[in-house]
Amino acid sequence: MTQIDLIATAPMGLEAVVGHELRALGYEPKVDNGRVTWRADEAAICRANLWLRSSDRVLVQMGEFTATTFEELFEGTRSLPWADWITEDAVFTVNGRSHESQLSSVPACQAIVKKAVVESLKQRYHREWFEETGAPATIEVALLKDRATLTLDTTGPSLHKRGYRKLVGAAPLKETLAAALVQITRWHPDRALLDPCCGTGTIPVEAALIGLNLAPGLHRSFDAEAWPRVGPQLWAAARDEAHDLAQYDRELEIVGSDIDPEAVELARQAARAAGLGQTVQFQVRPVSEVRTSTEYGTLITNPPYGQRLGEEQAVLELYRELGQLSRALPTWGVHVLTAHAGFARAFGRPADKNRKLYNGRIQCYFYQYPGPRRPRPAGPVG
Repeated sequence: MTQIDLIATAPMGLEAVVGHELRALGYEPKVDNGRVTWRADEAAICRANLWLRSSDRVLVQMGEFTATTFEELFEGTRSLPWADWITEDAVFTVNGRSHESQLSSVPACQAIVKKAVVESLKQRYHREWFEETGAPATIEVALLKDRATLTLDTTGPSLHKRGYRKLVGAAPLKETLAAALVQITRWHPDRALLDPCCGTGTIPVEAALIGLNLAPGLHRSFDAEAWPRVGPQLWAAARDEAHDLAQYDRELEIVGSDIDPEAVELARQAARAAGLGQTVQFQVRPVSEVRTSTEYGTLITNPPYGQRLGEEQAVLELYRELGQLSRALPTWGVHVLTAHAGFARAFGRPADKNRKLYNGRIQCYFYQYPGPRRPRPAGPVG
């Protein structure tokens, strides 16, 4: 196997989280805006797709070059080793974007790149026409300040599509963002975790996957599985590794609650689909009635933002109830993601830490109140 350049795309604000995940897999990533890059062999494609929790997709960087004319874009693209990755019957599409570049017409750039890739495949396969009935492959051409970067998507449907959430409620939180929230709090599986505004249960389910060390992509497929360059033996080895590392018997205390019974039922369905039906507990309960006897724990939640007409007062009251719950749990860490500018005032105190994140296209802030550290057990006397 050879060393290749790989990219894990990352939503704004989560690049460091994705970098931490790659380091945990044994790689040496470089964190950049919107992406994390590293060099590794083909096995890393399988492992990254199975294990990355907060990234959207894993890309192979095919090449990078200056392109100020369509001829430069064509020749630079044609020179890349497309046939090493794309089969002669591949169904391949080209996406594009351009910023501060002379080649500003994205549709024209996409057409040029597709034509160049076809010419490259003709040279390798010695044929003039290709029947597109085989494995999917998505190419992207990204132009930034006249530099063209060509990538090949190994993932297919975004990594947030774990496969356990078939039905969703209103304004669902992406699985990738939910997993990032849990990791930002540095929650440890020996602590309880509570989400009192759980909606369809994404935060508790993602926490359970982390707590049991379950690879989030273990039960889904990826585009690169059909590519000869990333053969079935590599995928089988990566899945075997994931099964071996899972801690199925670890006991967790993870509870989600919500006032909406339909949302809670969807949460239970998601947990069952993820194989966590006995691991995560869900309750129909308003925030004002949430109680726990556990002394130390972590509360992570993504409550409504009050963006619909007439919801403002109800949402502020909800935030006040979260503040009251926080004061009733003085030894707990509390972490709240919201886009509402009045959260801290309604909650009752400013955050110890505040991190800007994006829930889709909505700019939010992750208000963090870490709480006291759990005391270590006393050592033996004498």
